[in-house]
Order: sequence, then structure tokens, then C-alpha cells
Amino acid sequence: MIRLLLTTALWLLSACAAPPGAPPAPAAAAAEPVIAPNPALVVQGIPPVPARLADAVARYTDFRGHAFVEWHPLRREMLVTHRPAGGSTAQLFRIAAPLAEPEQLTDGPDPVREASWEPQRGEYLVFERASRGDEATQLFRLDLATRELTLLTDPKERHEMQGWLHGTSRLLVMSMPLDRTAAGGSRARVSQVLSLVDPAQPTQRRRIAELPGSGWFVGGVAQDDRSVALTRWISATESQLWLLRLDAGRRVQLLPAPKSRERAAHLAGGFRRDGRGLWLLSDRDGEFLQLSLFDLGTKKLRPLTRHIPWDVERPTASEDGRWLAVQANVDGRDELRLFDARRLTELKLPPLPAGRIGQAGFHRSRAELAFSVSSATSPSQVWTLAPEGGAAEAWTRVQAPDGAAPEQFAEARVVRWTSFDGRGISGLLTLPPARFEGRRPVLIDIHGGPESQARAGFLDRSNYFVEELGLAVIRPNVRGSSGYGKAFLALDDGRKREDAVKDIGALLDWIATQPRLDATRVVVGGGSYGGFMSLATAATYADRIAGAIDVVGISNIVSFLRNTESYRRDLRRAEYGDERDEAMREYLERISPLSNAHRIVKPLFVVQGRNDPRVPWTEAEQIVARVRANGTPVWYLRAENEDHGFVRKENADFQFYATVLFLRQVLRLD
Repeated sequence: MIRLLLTTALWLLSACAAPPGAPPAPAAAAAEPVIAPNPALVVQGIPPVPARLADAVARYTDFRGHAFVEWHPLRREMLVTHRPAGGSTAQLFRIAAPLAEPEQLTDGPDPVREASWEPQRGEYLVFERASRGDEATQLFRLDLATRELTLLTDPKERHEMQGWLHGTSRLLVMSMPLDRTAAGGSRARVSQVLSLVDPAQPTQRRRIAELPGSGWFVGGVAQDDRSVALTRWISATESQLWLLRLDAGRRVQLLPAPKSRERAAHLAGGFRRDGRGLWLLSDRDGEFLQLSLFDLGTKKLRPLTRHIPWDVERPTASEDGRWLAVQANVDGRDELRLFDARRLTELKLPPLPAGRIGQAGFHRSRAELAFSVSSATSPSQVWTLAPEGGAAEAWTRVQAPDGAAPEQFAEARVVRWTSFDGRGISGLLTLPPARFEGRRPVLIDIHGGPESQARAGFLDRSNYFVEELGLAVIRPNVRGSSGYGKAFLALDDGRKREDAVKDIGALLDWIATQPRLDATRVVVGGGSYGGFMSLATAATYADRIAGAIDVVGISNIVSFLRNTESYRRDLRRAEYGDERDEAMREYLERISPLSNAHRIVKPLFVVQGRNDPRVPWTEAEQIVARVRANGTPVWYLRAENEDHGFVRKENADFQFYATVLFLRQVLRLD
């Protein structure tokens, strides 16, 4: 109790005596109860959070959906991830039957999202977990009978599950070194090691192959357990398909053919049951990723989804080889598609719940597909479907806070505008209820990646902005976003980076033409690459926005490339450019927000995790210092136990309170 009182007092003093350039705290705020930040948070320049604000937003901060993880190998029960009532992070739960009460299996301060049952009897499971947001994931065995936990991996490296062999309980594990274990704290060269591990006897481990560079992952294990399909990711528009023999560790490149100049995406999706082919996602024959079948004998690629003029994603096949499910990304909206994997024909599905589809998977011994769905009116919910007929069946219940009415939340609609070069750009617009009259202030929320996409789905906490503050939320898909073809995906690469910022400028022009939108009250925000875009917009269009929010964003592309974890560095150079080239380095320095920080003159809110290995915390610190030097108001929130975004509820809640205060102030909502 004494510690809490001291923490509260010190925070109030630090908030009132804010760093130069920070906005003064309202005089009345100190006279009413406030929410103190927890000890893991570093707070600078943010006014005290009134307790009444936390109470007012509470029904928007506790939506708790369920995401499908995996079926039990023998029984009709499944693993899901879910944040328990009163819990801080998502944990593993077992559901024994449709709509049964979930049984919690893991507990702790760090989230657990990836797990897999031992495939022969399901007596234990293996899951991935990092510590304090460092993303250095380790593998653990959880014995279900005793709930005993066993660490399976070396904490000096990062490890990821890559799939089980079919005939035994041996697990493929991909490991890679971390910069913190390197001399000088960085690695000039990296490699990945693929190993075969028996989780029941973790000392029995066999090293299969060392793979040069990064971006390698297993895309499937052959039914005879002799070979695995490997994808090597080079960039968003280029990847390779390899075949690796498990006995000798010898690998052969399949696509593109060795010495070929072909540049395309080839993503392994698993072996066909008969072993004669590989399911594959490839854009070799067009703009979009197509489900294809690669014949291992003839080496020919047969596209199967030419009739779908959009990207096809996440192929998953049934164990018996009869069914194959994929997801079609139709203009930012997901469609589940089902194929007869033997006849290679698409099947008609019964009506399904609409929304954004998450993880999906077939039961090993039953003809049943499980999948997660979230929509504008519902957090993620798990459903199942029998391919041979029958309606979709819900396995989890939507859990919403008291007083919330998610079924009444507004649906997003696709809007389009024309950019500086005549190219069409689109985004998702969510308008506030009709009770908010006149032109409404706007929040532009830019996705990360940049090889990602704003998709229709549940807005979670952001529903408060729409339903209670009356904001219009626009989530643009600027050039470089995925989902619109490989040519569009490459339009922001290297020296074309500024063109994506111009797409936001064109969006500001479009907003000014809309009768429901107020172009004089616009805030731009985003996370990761979206944070970079927010900062770049704040520097380029300072006279057209009211403020900016940067969450774990890049402030200087050169320092980012030098300091991001080494296993990510070459993958990011393919997108942004190679800073080791002098001309490219000069260009990247010139366009970086840090070099243009003198132009950021509207209020700025920066959020960062101290343990972020992707965008190091120094990216936030340097932009905060530089913009404050302008005399510009800057709010800064850093969590010492988070990484690339806040996942702990107590941290995410405080971030949300501060965001509401920021939006109210800069958009003149009070």
C-alpha cells in the first residue's frame, strides 16, 4: 500500500513537472481521484488520468475472444487461446465440447499463443513463450496429468515449433542466435538450425541442417517422414521452395529453378497425402497468390484458384487427404473456401459466420474443420464445420463486459480515393452513430508491416472512439499493402517510400470533400511501420493534422536497420533499402522523420516497449527528444515489460486512457 501511494505521488509530481514541450496538466485533475500507472510504466508529459475516465471506458476494455489453436489428436476437443477474466495476457485453454466451459492450462505474466498436442496420444503439449516481451521464444512441455512444466530449449537462442513427424512424437524445431549473445551485441551473419527433438526426452536431439541466412520455415512434412518442404522468405515479393531430406540434411531448390531469373513468391503449404505433390501458394502466374499444386515428378506447377481474383492464403489439408481449406482475401474481407483435394475442385459451403478468419485446422481423425472468426460486432469466436454437410457450430461464447453492446457496433465500409499519380487507393471507414451530427473528427489508423493490410474485423477498444467520442476511423491500405497484387505490394520499396506518405496526403484531400468528415480535426496514428507513417505524415502535412500517435514506430530507417535484431535485418533491407550503400543511406536519412523532426509542430504521443527487438526503444527516445527540442508538446509512454506493442491488459488499459485524453485534447472534444 505504501509503495502504491509513493508511486502515485511521484507520478503526479512528474506529470506536473513535465519535460520541456509537454502540455501542462489540467489544474482540476489533481483535485480528483486518478489512475496511477503501474510500476512497469515510464510516463512523461501525460496528464493525470481521472478515475472517472477509466470508469467511463471500462466496458470497452475487456472484450475477451477465443482463437483456435489445434484439435486434440484423438478426442473431439480443442486448444484455444483466451485471456481469462481478471487476467493480464492470453493463455491456453482446453474446450472439451461445443460451448463447454474452457479449462485453463497455462498461467503467467507472458502470453501464450502457439501450442501443439503430442500427436500420438495427446498426453502432453508443447507451447512457445517469450519473457517480458523479448520475443526470444522458448519451448516448454506441459504434462497434462501433473501440470508439470519443462523447458525444452536453450534460452540463449530463439526457437519456434515447425511441426511433428507423422509416425513418432518427434518435433521439428527451428533455432536462431540472438544479438544479445553476440560479441559486441550484433551479428554480421546469421543462420538458422533445424533440429529434431523428442519433447519427452529433450536431451535426445538431432541437428538436421544449418540453413544460411534467415527467413526459413518448414511448410510441411512428407507422410513417410523422410522429407520436409522449406520456404525461404527473401522479401514480400520473392520466396523460394526447397526440399530437405531429414536423413542426410541435404536440400534441393525446387522453385524457382536453380539459376533462374524468375522472381515470385512460392510458399509451401504441405504435402499431398500421396506424396507426389506439394500444396503451394504462388504468384508466379499472376498478380495474386494462388493455391497451386506442385508435381514433384514433373516439376510442374498447376494453379487451382485462377477463378478467385484475390490473394488466397493459409491452406490447411485434412489428415486423410480428402479436404483442403483456404482463405480468400477479398478486398480486405475474408472468405473461407473448401476444396476436394483429390478431384481438385471447389465445393459449395453452407452459410458461415461473416468476418475475419483466423487460425483454422482439420481434426486428425474426424472430417471437421475448426476456425476462428471476428467481425465488427463480435470479438473472435471459434466455430466448426463438417465438410460433408451440416451447419457451422459455435464452440465458444462471445464474452463482452457488462454494459457493452457489440452487436450494435458500426460496420466498416470500403472507401476509395485517387492519389497523386492517378492510382486508386482504398481503406476501411467506420462512421459514428447518427446521433453525432455534423462533420465528425477523424482518426487515420495506419497498419504496420508495411506488407500487411487493414481488414474488416473487430475494432476492440477503438470502438469507444466511434461509439462514444463520435470519431470517424479510417484504416487506409496505402501502396505497399498486401492483398492488392504483387505490383501494388512493391510500389513503396526502396526509393519509392515517400509515395506511400503521399497516399495519406491524397486521403487528407478526400476527407475534405466528405460531408460527414471534418478535415480541420484529423489525428494520424499507427503502430510499427504505421508509426513511421504517422511520424512522416506529421512532418510532411503538419498544417493539415491536429496531432499524431506513434506506437513502436521507426523514426530513422538507418538506425532501425542497424539496431533491429540481426535475423530480421536482411529481410527488412529488401523492403526499405540497404543502408550499407552510401547513396541509399543518404536517401533513407533524408526521408526519415528524425531528419525532419523540426517540421513536427503538432502534439505528438509516442508509445514504446523497452524490450522490443524489432523496432528498438531508441527509435522512440530519439524522436521524443528531437521533437521536444522544437517546443512541440510530446507525451511519452514506455513499458519496461513489453515489446512490439502492449499485450498486458494493465499496460494496454493505461495506454488507452492516455490515448483518449490525447484525442480529446487535440481534437477539441471537451
